[in-house]
Amino acid sequence: MIIAALVLFALKHFVADFVLQTGWMVQGKGRYGHPGGLVHAAIHVVGSVPALVVLAVAPSLFLLLLLGEGIVHYHIDYLKEGITRRLGVGPADKAFWVLLGGDQFLHHATYLAMVAIVLRGGG
Repeated sequence: MIIAALVLFALKHFVADFVLQTGWMVQGKGRYGHPGGLVHAAIHVVGSVPALVVLAVAPSLFLLLLLGEGIVHYHIDYLKEGITRRLGVGPADKAFWVLLGGDQFLHHATYLAMVAIVLRGGG
């Protein structure tokens, strides 16, 4: 059940970040409150539902985990985009890839934290 949930989180993350994300979303993530960044985070939240269903999370915790994920995901993206733009780096620069890798690590650490919360008796 735990492995299945982690696989679903990873698959969801790939689809939301690399298949469904549009240029409008990417451009919006660096401007606080821009609809593009909010829509992108919302796609992640909706995509996490199957993993939480597999974990049989209680309804009240289910909603808190989704809300928390949305808030955390949005701010990770906002910070990464802001740093990337301030540094003026792009795909040709090592710093761009370090920032992207850090962004991806933090998102996956969020999923591990969500599973840990459920395992500690919240689900």
